[in-house]
Amino acid sequence: MREPVSAPAPSRRLVHRRSVSVECYARDDGLWDLQAELRDVKERDVVLSEQVRPAGVPVHDMLLVVTIDDGFNIVDARSITLFSPYATCGDHDDVYRRLIGLNLTRGFRRAVRERLGGVLACTHLTELAQLLPTSAIQGLAGLVPIAAPDADGDDAMPFHLDRCHALRLDGLAVAEFYPQWAKPAAADAGDRHPQPVTQEDETS
Repeated sequence: MREPVSAPAPSRRLVHRRSVSVECYARDDGLWDLQAELRDVKERDVVLSEQVRPAGVPVHDMLLVVTIDDGFNIVDARSITLFSPYATCGDHDDVYRRLIGLNLTRGFRRAVRERLGGVLACTHLTELAQLLPTSAIQGLAGLVPIAAPDADGDDAMPFHLDRCHALRLDGLAVAEFYPQWAKPAAADAGDRHPQPVTQEDETS
C-alpha cells in the first residue's frame, strides 16, 4: 500500500521577533537582582507616532529590575524603557516600586494584577513581572534554601513537587528521585483530577 504523499511545507519569512529574557545577578551586598527584558523587533519599516521606525530598530525594549533577599522578598524595584511606540510609554512615575514588599512565592501574581493591572502601568512590563517567581526559583536553586510557602520544618515536601506533569507525586520522576513523597500511580490517567488553585499556586 502506498504511503500518502505529504503536502510540502509552506515557505515562510520572519516578520517580527519578540525576545524575552530574565537574568539573575548575585550582588556584593548579599542580595539578588532579577533583570527581565522584553524586546520587539520588526523586519520592516513601520510608522509609529507618525514617524518611521526602521526595520531592526526595536519597537519595544523594556526592562524590569527587582532586588530580592534570600527569602524572595522584593526590597527594591525599578523599570527602564529604552524603546517604545510612544514618548509617554515610560511616564508612569516608576509605578513598579509597588512591587516592593511582595514575596515572589506567596500570592505574587495576584498582587501584581491588583497593583499594576490595566491602565495603572505598562502592559509589557507587567507581563515581565509575571515571569519573576519561577525565574527566581530557577536562578537561586542550589544557592539559597527554597521551601514551599506553607512548609513546616525540615521534613516538608520540596517546593517544586506536584506542580507540573513531570513532577506529579504519582509519576516516575518522583518515584525515582523523591521516593519518600511518591504516591501510587493512578490506574487510569483520568482518575487524576486537577487540584484547586491556591494562593501559593500563584507562583507556578
